[in-house]
Amino acid sequence: MTFITDAAARLGIRHPIIQGPFGGGLSTVELAAKVSSAGGLGSYGAHITAPEDLADLPRRLSDATDAPFALNLWVSDHDPGGEHPSAEQFERYYPIFAPYYAELGLPAPVLPERFYHRFEDQVEALLEARPPVFSFVFGIPERRILEECRRLGIVTVGAATTLAEAEALDAAGVDLIVATGLEAGGHRVSFLAPAEESLTGTFSLVQIAAAHVKAPVIAAGGIVDGRGVRASLTLGAGAAQIGTAFLACAESGTSEAHRDLLFSDAVRETTLTRSYTGRLARGVRNRWIREMEKHGHELPPFPVQSWFFGAIKAAALKEGRDDLLSLYAGQSAPKLKHRSASALMDELIGDLETARAA
Repeated sequence: MTFITDAAARLGIRHPIIQGPFGGGLSTVELAAKVSSAGGLGSYGAHITAPEDLADLPRRLSDATDAPFALNLWVSDHDPGGEHPSAEQFERYYPIFAPYYAELGLPAPVLPERFYHRFEDQVEALLEARPPVFSFVFGIPERRILEECRRLGIVTVGAATTLAEAEALDAAGVDLIVATGLEAGGHRVSFLAPAEESLTGTFSLVQIAAAHVKAPVIAAGGIVDGRGVRASLTLGAGAAQIGTAFLACAESGTSEAHRDLLFSDAVRETTLTRSYTGRLARGVRNRWIREMEKHGHELPPFPVQSWFFGAIKAAALKEGRDDLLSLYAGQSAPKLKHRSASALMDELIGDLETARAA
């Protein structure tokens, strides 16, 4: 049995279930393919992928599934001051991280030629690769890119954290809009106002966005089970995007330490922090967050913060530590049950089918 909504029909999927795209190397071809093959939309967060490697992703995903899938990019690839920090700024930032580099036996870092991949280069590679769905966060691609997507038959999905952002995406002609509430794990993908000022809850945002935009709305944030999916549809969404519950599955690219923590009491309390990347994100409070809070506004902007932290995180992973990791988790994580994508999809689809038959 299928459960087709306007959003599902536009995406070419059998069930209104979307796996949230994970950045930072947490996405995998295996997870996206399993979700897509089960009738949902699997997603691959590609914002740290080099442009020359983007072409290979759709090929690998197409080899793994015959169903539609999405590639996700970050439209805004740096914050003010984060594009080309000077050597002097670099040296001023490093003392914040020096104790951790020393603790982990890491050499002092050297100012790199670049801290990030340019969105402009990535999106050209994505257009050439021609994935079925292009989802994006932190902004709206320029009109030329959206028009080229329409010409190539690529479905576009943009993310909003406020009604104003949803209306801006709709005015730009984006095919579907993700209404992502403050409950969501991972980054707050705001682009019109500071993230701290864009904290509307999921179900409020879904209702007001659905009432004000023409494009189908996808609910995201705090949804981990079939009841959350059904509630989203009742409130006007055409599909539900689920992140943390899929991140907890064995097929995701997260660490075992992070995965085990998602099924522990530690997820009873999550917090918003800029300590991971320099952009606001929700995760589980640990030593890293607590100690970075002491530095307040001294932390470098995105992606410089992310670059410094990346080496620390990689070393902590090798040592099996979770005190110096980014531990993304949404507010509904205490309800997590499944450790495999197949089991999670089976429950989500079964719940929808039962509700439809009632």
